[in-house]
Amino acid sequence: MDIHARLIELQDAGYRDFQARLLPTVDPKTIIGVRTPALRALARELAKTPEAAAFLAELPHATFEENNLHGFILSGMKDYRACLEAVDRFLPYVDNWATCDQMSPKVFGRHPQELLPEIRRWMASSHTYTIRFGIGMLMSHYLDERFDPAQLEWVAGLRSEEYYVNMMIAWYFATALAKQYDAALPLIQSRRLAPWTHAKAIQKAVESCRVSEEHKQALRAMK
Repeated sequence: MDIHARLIELQDAGYRDFQARLLPTVDPKTIIGVRTPALRALARELAKTPEAAAFLAELPHATFEENNLHGFILSGMKDYRACLEAVDRFLPYVDNWATCDQMSPKVFGRHPQELLPEIRRWMASSHTYTIRFGIGMLMSHYLDERFDPAQLEWVAGLRSEEYYVNMMIAWYFATALAKQYDAALPLIQSRRLAPWTHAKAIQKAVESCRVSEEHKQALRAMK
């Protein structure tokens, strides 16, 4: 399978231009313009072939779509350990929020205890999108029945000059305010986050349909 040729066949030039405006960290010349459903379908098709392993080993990739395709293939892997190793190989090459956020291995949700130390390791990285991925995994898998208030402290303790890290911290806390309001509120009240991140977390929580009007009013007073 010539993966690049398949991606070119799926190209939508108008969508390419739209994506380029949303991805300031990505060289526009590397964006082909393939819609996400088509990429996911190609990932499912490719994952069943011998070429999948070869493709996952071909790092770095030349295009944005190949990176997303890589992330979608990882997301469908069934073996936890193999998936974890593949994620660790790929994360240093992730250079944008979209590739980072769309990569969500389903198998991770079936190994919550094993995953937690990996999340701490990713969050301790110096690489922007590795940190962002770690926070994203904590947000995806540990704000419901697996929630531990100590996890709020992990995120609140992060400090970064990187916009895409701080935005994910804000997103995490906005989601925590929606799902675990009583536990998350004291950290907002005591302004444990950096000022910009604090304000953005409140903004995102106030914009959320999952936060009650009563809670939104209280949060507005903490800006």
